[in-house]
Amino acid sequence: MTQTTAETLTATVKAAAGPGAEPREDQRRAVEALVDDRSRVLLVQATGWGKSVVYWGATAAIRAAGGGPTLVVSPLLALMRDQIAAAERAGLRAATVNSTNFEAWDEIFAALDADRLDVLLVSPERLGNPRFAERLPGLLAACGLLVIDEAHCVSDWGFDFRPDYQRLTRTLLSLSPGTPVLATTATANERVTADVARQLSADAADRAETVTLRGSLARSSLRLAVVPELSPLERYAWVAEAVKSLPGSGIVYVLTVAEADRVAGFLTEQGLDVAAYTGQTENRTELEDRLRDNKIKALVATSALGMGYDKPDLAFCIHLGSPASPVAYYQQVGRAGRALDEAVAVLVPSKADERIWDYFATAGIPDPDQVDRVLELITDEPLSESAISTATGIRPGRLSTLLKIIAVDDAVQKVTGGWVSTGKGWTYDQRKWAELRRVRSAEADLMRSYAHGEGCLMQFLQQALDDPDPTPCGRCSVCTGRLPEPGAHPATETVQSAQRFFRGLDVMIEPRKLWPSRIDGVKGKINFLDEGRAIAYADDPAWQDTLDHLWRRDVEAPQEILDAAVEVLKRWSRHWRRPTAVVPMPSRRFPTLINSVAGHLATVGRLPLSDALMITGPTPTDDAASGVRVRELLAGLGLQSGVRLDGPVLLVDDTVRTRWTMTVAGKLLTDAGASEVLPFAIHQLP
Repeated sequence: MTQTTAETLTATVKAAAGPGAEPREDQRRAVEALVDDRSRVLLVQATGWGKSVVYWGATAAIRAAGGGPTLVVSPLLALMRDQIAAAERAGLRAATVNSTNFEAWDEIFAALDADRLDVLLVSPERLGNPRFAERLPGLLAACGLLVIDEAHCVSDWGFDFRPDYQRLTRTLLSLSPGTPVLATTATANERVTADVARQLSADAADRAETVTLRGSLARSSLRLAVVPELSPLERYAWVAEAVKSLPGSGIVYVLTVAEADRVAGFLTEQGLDVAAYTGQTENRTELEDRLRDNKIKALVATSALGMGYDKPDLAFCIHLGSPASPVAYYQQVGRAGRALDEAVAVLVPSKADERIWDYFATAGIPDPDQVDRVLELITDEPLSESAISTATGIRPGRLSTLLKIIAVDDAVQKVTGGWVSTGKGWTYDQRKWAELRRVRSAEADLMRSYAHGEGCLMQFLQQALDDPDPTPCGRCSVCTGRLPEPGAHPATETVQSAQRFFRGLDVMIEPRKLWPSRIDGVKGKINFLDEGRAIAYADDPAWQDTLDHLWRRDVEAPQEILDAAVEVLKRWSRHWRRPTAVVPMPSRRFPTLINSVAGHLATVGRLPLSDALMITGPTPTDDAASGVRVRELLAGLGLQSGVRLDGPVLLVDDTVRTRWTMTVAGKLLTDAGASEVLPFAIHQLP
């Protein structure tokens, strides 16, 4: 390393960590490889190790030598906000181009053109924006350093693989063959490390191998714990008591958006200052700052609050439910204890976790038959995703993922107006996808073993990450036999409070607003459905055990379901026009159950029970696009002969997910004279 580069790195480290700090050996090696050798470097180091110091030190040295600015590709807005602040502390001028500051783009581009910026941070989505993409070749030509942050996202084998991130990263690497590149991550096992290193070196046959610097991923400040074998309600009660007793502020991680909202509601009801944080939260920056400044006890968050969030004194991470892999879990608990002697990371697993793992294990794997249908449809004329979904019958969410995956292999391309074919075709890599399924299954097995406490927890995470030196930590709940407060079980009163809270929540069924296009007999707006209600949503802790028993066989509803249905309708009655009849949904699976609930509501409400609807066709296809499902429902449901209705009608079903069954049934009921339809279900599925 030249003396100038060494002095610049040392100054950057002191600016970031204090006047007594000195560069680590791998920080020196990485900066030397980037600045003096113009190499491509992969840095795999634990959260809090100082990876950002490497790219700020390298940027400062490159800029001091007259080089161009650094382009940082970062997958999360929270990560970019923290990185801008860190860059400025290092004496660098930094800005970001993202979806939240569109009005500032011209000013930022002008500063780049005038060489008044040292660092530009962008998200992968911006790289695909036509306005930004037209500037990309010139920007990369002038770029002094390219940084790919959270590089595990570009690997098929990474726990948080993002196809569009991989595709765009490949484009960047191919457009900047002579530019030094730094890729960083805290969560890569040997397979992911090797894959990312290969991708960094893949664009030129004569390029030297990627310089890979990998350190120990153990975290001496973390005290890990697992609290197993709690009932659904006990889990929520345990978290409430733990958050009350733990010092400092922290994060309670959950697996879904709905879970974040209801857990935050329960903890608030328990007198705790918390807030929900998800990808749908509008005031995320404000909440991040409140947590960083210890002005809030905890954020109840999905994985949207994860990579890059910088709070060195985060005192605890509690997971209400297990992520799908130990690597994902390590990434999230790694937020805690970076500047503390001790921080607590507790996993409170659930029996329902594995259903979520199963979904994510296959969500990113393309179905070859679906790919064939898509490629047969797409030509060189742009076609929108909604049109592709309607024509192929593939649900929008799955279609979006599928298109991104085959775009990585250059079979299709997104342009203005939709998707076009590249004409290059696509071959299903049976071996690759079978191996990915095997890896995801093995990761789930590892997480299952961790949740059962089958050995030192920190050593378990190190082994899952292929750490070169895994050893027992002597601090975790398995090593010590001790759990954080409240210990193995929460107080009975807190469990009862949880049940009262969750059973008192209103579960809304949002009505469909528009019919799918090009369906005979229906079109335009849907204005006959009221906002509906359900007793339970998803894996509702207050109802999980009851629902598990309920769906085993078709019998009359137990009294607690009947009582709950009446209570839901009592609360709902403040907002509706009283129905004139109760109509049960005809069912192939649970006719006895549905009829018992509908009959009870009719009796209690002193309303007529009308068997207005009947099954007229085959069972609709599961997991189909909206257009396909509506066509099949229109063919499969009908009105009984001579039925006439008047006024609002309460429509009762067992479960609701896509809401199209309720919608088609509602149309039939309005055809029979109903003025509006009030949907009611026992269970709403996500």
